[in-house]
Amino acid sequence: MKRREFLTLSASSLAGLALEGRFQIAEGRNEDNKYSIVILGDTHFDTEPASIYHSDYNEPVEWLNRVQREEFARNGEMWRERCPRLLKRAACLVDDDTRMVFQMGDLIQGDCGNPLVHKKMLGDVMDRFKGELGGLPFVTVAGNHDIRGTGAEKAYREYMPARMSSELGKEITGTDFSFNIGDDAYIVIDFNRPDDEAVERLLKETEGARNTFVLIHGPLLPFDGGSCRWFFHGGESEKHTAARRHFRGLFARRNVICLCGHTHRTELADWYGDGGRITQMTMNSVWSKEEYGTYTVKAEGSEEYGKFRMAQKTLPDGSPVKDESALFEEYRPGLRRYIHSVSAGSYKMTVSGRKVIVDFYAGDSTRASERFVLRP
Repeated sequence: MKRREFLTLSASSLAGLALEGRFQIAEGRNEDNKYSIVILGDTHFDTEPASIYHSDYNEPVEWLNRVQREEFARNGEMWRERCPRLLKRAACLVDDDTRMVFQMGDLIQGDCGNPLVHKKMLGDVMDRFKGELGGLPFVTVAGNHDIRGTGAEKAYREYMPARMSSELGKEITGTDFSFNIGDDAYIVIDFNRPDDEAVERLLKETEGARNTFVLIHGPLLPFDGGSCRWFFHGGESEKHTAARRHFRGLFARRNVICLCGHTHRTELADWYGDGGRITQMTMNSVWSKEEYGTYTVKAEGSEEYGKFRMAQKTLPDGSPVKDESALFEEYRPGLRRYIHSVSAGSYKMTVSGRKVIVDFYAGDSTRASERFVLRP
């Protein structure tokens, strides 16, 4: 598809996406087509008591049962007071230029043990977030918690495409899809079950976009932590390695901006290689400890990429951590910028022409805690 064809489709498709008078084409309002998007990272929505959503929880593995019940307690505590404060802060970021709200997966905790309860949990949080965030079109991506539990994956895949169709005003039939805002393409990828044919098709269909954004729960670049292999095609097999490098090249040559979550970090990684560039912004809204409401940098610079994984000795199940230094060495030479923080909060992305910035508000900060320039 040529650029002129893409722009024509962008205008026509967005015209059909006007919801509640808020989702409108930016063209003609500003010569640089400026617009903004409010973004939440992982939210792990839950409530107290745990029996409201988890009375049918039935994980038989002892250590996993223990860890997940600890998560229920964590979620209930943070959604008692801190996360509602965070959500109200995010609502204040909405202005006349705001077109949508994004949420980067793990919308809910899951682990309901009952598909009907799982659907209720999804519907409860979607309705609450939309109500608090001005009724804007709300796009979420599939996270691992969103499909976790007895019958949960089937429940999610029945519920969410229909809900995304309503949010976007166009037919969405699965968990990999795309949409446009003005000249820009947004490609949503299901991290849990990568559909390579769908991803290649979506990239082809959006050729000619001014900016290409990839929205995905897990990162495209390896995460510096115990689950460093939990990224797009991050498996250790030759098949996964070939797929990872193939798609890394496709994304780099499109100079994509990846918006993701999963790691419970606020992180910027700007990687050059394979004939292009991947800029990755990781978002986190899991305000599990009060101190995470303050922006604190834990690592900065490519030389520090991989240090947290190297320092970790065991995984949650007690097994030893494997040496993954070669994986980080593969990416480190191309990493021009790297900032790693454990802070949680809300985000406002502003797109103006090819300029893309993200303002991060730690916790419920009244002023931006940090500005990340993704594209100058």
